Order: sequence, then structure tokens, then C-alpha cells
Amino acid sequence: MVKAVVGANWGDEGKGKITDMLAREADIVIRFQGGANAGHTIVNDYGKFALHTLPSGVFYGHTTSIIGNGVALNIPVLVNEIRSITDRGVPAPKILVSDRAQVVMPYHILFDQYEEERLGGKSFGSTKSGIAPFYSDKYAKIGFQVCELFDEEGLRDKLESVCATKNVLLEHLYHKPLLDVEELYHTMMEYKEMIAPYVCDTSRFLDEALKAGKNILLEGQLGTLKDPDHGIYPMVTSSSTLAAYGAIGAGIPPYEIRQVITVCKAYSSAVGAGAFVSEIFGEEADELRHRGGDGGEYGATTGRPRRMGWFDCVASRYGCRLQGTTDVAFTVLDVLGYLDEIPVCVGYEVDGEVTEEFPVTWKLEKAKPVLTTLPGWKCDIRGIKKYEDLPENCRKYVEFVERHIGYPITMISNGPGRDDIIYRESPLKK
Repeated sequence: MVKAVVGANWGDEGKGKITDMLAREADIVIRFQGGANAGHTIVNDYGKFALHTLPSGVFYGHTTSIIGNGVALNIPVLVNEIRSITDRGVPAPKILVSDRAQVVMPYHILFDQYEEERLGGKSFGSTKSGIAPFYSDKYAKIGFQVCELFDEEGLRDKLESVCATKNVLLEHLYHKPLLDVEELYHTMMEYKEMIAPYVCDTSRFLDEALKAGKNILLEGQLGTLKDPDHGIYPMVTSSSTLAAYGAIGAGIPPYEIRQVITVCKAYSSAVGAGAFVSEIFGEEADELRHRGGDGGEYGATTGRPRRMGWFDCVASRYGCRLQGTTDVAFTVLDVLGYLDEIPVCVGYEVDGEVTEEFPVTWKLEKAKPVLTTLPGWKCDIRGIKKYEDLPENCRKYVEFVERHIGYPITMISNGPGRDDIIYRESPLKK
């Protein structure tokens, strides 16, 4: 059986914890898109970790972790990440890398930095990890698949061709140093040595695993609102963040995905630029940011303070619909225990009209939140294991959100640890 864990909103929803928790029952965990531009924070018996490329199942000895063909693979980052967890006592994970995954080239990172610099105040808030230039090259058909590292003659010829075009941009648009083919070729040979032990035909491996009845977990990066087709374009990422893309990015049939667990935070947060209707500012935002997550709301990759907001029913319902949600995992509910009252965004006002539908970007940028205020529960809910033991106002908050998004909340996270979870029977679960 294949399950997907994906985000409903802007990313930062707590997918890493949910994947880590579900990986207990999984045989294989797959990253199917994105790169080292976003991270998943995980707290377990080994400590606290921020993963960027490794799937969140690497902490279990029984799992195989796969880097799928849809991933933007930064080889040194992956190798350093493996070393960083084994240095802290985690047993060496079993890792397979698709021979069709594409490589983040050193110049992708440079071009990402140069373009953000060139755009100045109109930049995209990129993490400068090379992701947009990487995917641009992939779809322009001038990217490099992992398997090409092993075709040394063909690799050198292709590098000469690509560098010729890149150097025109470097010289005349960015006014930066030019690329050296020999230096790049040498770097690629180093990459080959680093990645060789892990490379295989992962799609065939997964086909055999499916036939053997293995449990497979797809781990998405970011969330619906960062999808390049359905998100807040152009302030989006460069690969599809939807569960449907999991079939493509991993190389499995789409009908194999039977369960889509969409992760929603009990409030909203985002890293990077783009429309964020329920955003809050000042002391109110600082307080929520300080209390949020485990040690505060800061990007797992950048360390940037996350933008904060109240729960957005409009964005979350849209996000769940696009993901094909079967279950909602509702995270960081414990964080809201300090509030007397909790605002929830239930609609958007655009040009004087109220809508509950998520609009296209140019309308979204004019939207104002329509808020409903619910009473808080004013206590710490960490350690509670049963839904019925939660305070009444806490249960009312969960049920209010569930009614407004229209998807079943079956998991509630009330702390950072993998055992801080409450399973719930939802009236919406068919």
C-alpha cells in the first residue's frame, strides 16, 4: 500500500514529524520532488534533526529511503547529511538514489543567487539553493541525470555545450566570472564517486516492492500553495507539491496511492514571499512565533523567522482538495494553549465581496481575512493521548476547523515528539 504525506498550505506544516511517525509501519520512504531548499524538523530518541534531502524514515533500521527521480539532487548536501546523522549515533540508513534523478549543478546555486541579487526588491524570497535554475534546465533539456555521471565522454561534451550558453549570461547579464569546463568536469567526477554506492533503478525496485505487498510512504516537500500550477504563482516552488506528482516523481502507477495524509497546522506559518491573507504582525506574531514549533518558528533550511498567521480555512480547504486528502493531520495544536481567544480565517473579502473559495493570485493579493473568534482552552495539552481527554474548547476548535475545511481530521499532534499524537474517529471519515 502507498500512502502520501503532503502539505496543505505554504509548507512548514509539520510533515517531517508525521512522516517519521508513519515510517514506523513503512518498509520504504520516498522523497519524490524538491531539493535541499526546504527542510523537515524531527525530534526523536536520537535528538533533534533538520533534514533537507533525506526522507524522514532514515531513523528506523527497517526502512529503505529512496531519493526519487523527481528530486533536485544536491549530491554533496546529501552525503553530508548522511554523515551528520551517523555522526550523532544514528545507524547508517539504507539509501537508494534513482539513476534518473537530476543533479543540482554548482552553477545552479550561483545563478539562483545572481538572479535574486538582480531582482532586488522584486525577488522571490528564494532559499538560494539553486532550485529554480535546476528545474529550468531540466525542462529546457539541458540538465544532467545521475546516470550521465557514468558516461564520462558524453558528460564532457555536454558540459562544453551548456557552459557556452551559461557563460553568455554570466558575462552580459550578471557580469560575473565565467564557468570553466575542466573544473566542472572534475567536480562531476567527485560527485560520481560520492553517489555511486547508492545509485540504482529505483522505479524497478519499487515495482518489485509493490508486487511483494510492501508498505510505501511518499514524503512531499512544501505544500499546495507552493505548487507551480495550483499555488500562489509566481511565488511558488519549481516542482509539483501535490500527492498526484508522487507517482511521477517516484516512478509508480498513480492508482497505487491509496491514502493521502494532508498536514495542516493549527495556525498558519510561511517562509518566503507571496500572498498570505491571515498573516499577523508585531507583538502578536512575535509571541506566536516564539511559542511555535519546538524552539520557535524558524525555517529549517534558512533559519529565517517564519511569517505567522491564524488558521486559514479557505486556503486549507483548497489545499486539501487539490491534494486528494483522505486524512488530515492537525499539528502544533498545543502551541495555542496560551490564548484567551483564537481567531480563525473563514472567508476572504475581495473588492467588497466575501468568498470562501481560494482565488487566483492577483485577486488573492487584494483579499482581506474574514475572522471568527473562538474561545481558547488556556492550558497545556501535551501528554494527552485520547481525544475525549482534551479540554472542551480545544475539541470545539478542532471540530470547527474540520467542518469548515470539509476533510476528516484523524490525527492531532500535541507536541514535537513522535509519540505526541492523538488518533481521532472523524464523523467525515467514510
